[in-house]
Amino acid sequence: MNLYEQYILPELIQRVCSNKHFHEKRQSIIPLATGRVLEIGMGSGTNLPFYNDKQVEHILALEPSDRLRKKALQQSAHINIPLELCATGAEDIPLDRHSIDTIVTTFTLCSVTEVEKALEEMRRVLKPEGSLLFCEHGLAPENNIQKWQNRINPWWKKIAGGCHLNRDIHTLIQQSGFSMDETDHQYMQGPKTFSYVYKGIARPR
Repeated sequence: MNLYEQYILPELIQRVCSNKHFHEKRQSIIPLATGRVLEIGMGSGTNLPFYNDKQVEHILALEPSDRLRKKALQQSAHINIPLELCATGAEDIPLDRHSIDTIVTTFTLCSVTEVEKALEEMRRVLKPEGSLLFCEHGLAPENNIQKWQNRINPWWKKIAGGCHLNRDIHTLIQQSGFSMDETDHQYMQGPKTFSYVYKGIARPR
């Protein structure tokens, strides 16, 4: 890991993902989490203030970045929910089958290296009656925007920690064995190439 990836990129990610438009999206989905929660890519703990401590028993959070895990641990001092942080990636989740009530992923699937494998792992650990709460940016619906996403994507991945602009989040989730309970797709404020957001609730089939 070079100095940019170790020191600068985590700070940039935290700043971008902490603006009010991201907060509004998080605030609309995170309070739905219940029981034992697995959060994929916790980052600096930006989601933590939005969990309902009357509904959530425990949070296990996956976050590969040492610097972001330290920030998340500091943030956890302000909530009344036990938090366990794990450095492993989503492609190999260290949990038993059907052991989690809710999985949360927000602005994370764009940068998971093996996203299909990660979603298969999520389905494995999620209880049959559990829910996957997601809020992710990805492939826009218009062809002209998609063309720009595809053009920009190769160099964008290099400077943005492996972030993909052109992943069809809805299709990826469905193809991994989930059905959609409810979804909401729309642009956030900002350039359309970067701001199309998929939000919703999915359940294992």
